[in-house]
Amino acid sequence: MKPILLLLTPLFLFAKVHYAKIEPFETITLKSAVSAQVTKANIKQEGTTLTATIIKLDDKLDQIKLTSSRASLQLIENMIQTNEEILMALSESMQKQEDYNYRISTIASASKTQKDNAFYAYTNAKTQYLSTQEKIDNLKKQKLDLKFEVARLQDSIAKKSIKIKNKFLDKLLVHKGDFVNMGTPLAKLQDLSRGKLLLFLESDELKDIKSKHIYIDDKATKLKISKIWKVTDEKFISSYRTEIILKNPQKNFSKLLKVEFK
Repeated sequence: MKPILLLLTPLFLFAKVHYAKIEPFETITLKSAVSAQVTKANIKQEGTTLTATIIKLDDKLDQIKLTSSRASLQLIENMIQTNEEILMALSESMQKQEDYNYRISTIASASKTQKDNAFYAYTNAKTQYLSTQEKIDNLKKQKLDLKFEVARLQDSIAKKSIKIKNKFLDKLLVHKGDFVNMGTPLAKLQDLSRGKLLLFLESDELKDIKSKHIYIDDKATKLKISKIWKVTDEKFISSYRTEIILKNPQKNFSKLLKVEFK
């Protein structure tokens, strides 16, 4: 009997049994990106996987500002178009005045008054042209500022409508009527599309472990270790945190599984 025990002992030492429950692949805490009052927080949606708006923050003032900014932007665009048409007319007028000023300046019989009047008419036309060009440039600058304001307001409004896609709403952390600041936690979500098993393995178990088969509840699987922490765990100080990803956990979350490496 002794030789048999000597042969079996190393196998038993290697195939240590671990137990781990299936946990959500990821747990997320949503935080507010803006400061505002909560206008909607449906507690009834807790405990379900859904794609929906779970929280609404007050965006009335942003909506009013957005409407006003869009209207102002349209007015600015109309003013730019009008002034560009004026600029074209001024350009033609300036060109004619420049040609006339050049011609009269070369006529010896033209009086000094005629030449001065032609020069002043040309400089006046040029001044009007440059002034209108400057006005257009200022209007274009206002247009850029308004576009930025519209984009900022759209971003603010979007951040005040908290939407989730195919996530499990574990808990809402705010209620209707609450005022939240930037960074205030709003909800806790879980990604149930995948699951994970967290194990804490000792250093002797980690030797060649990725080449071993993973057994779940005494059945061989094709599962692989997805990640091993390189430092020991702060709680289990002699063990290394090890993670196994499950692709289709379905409704088995929190189920306790027996895990072995052979």
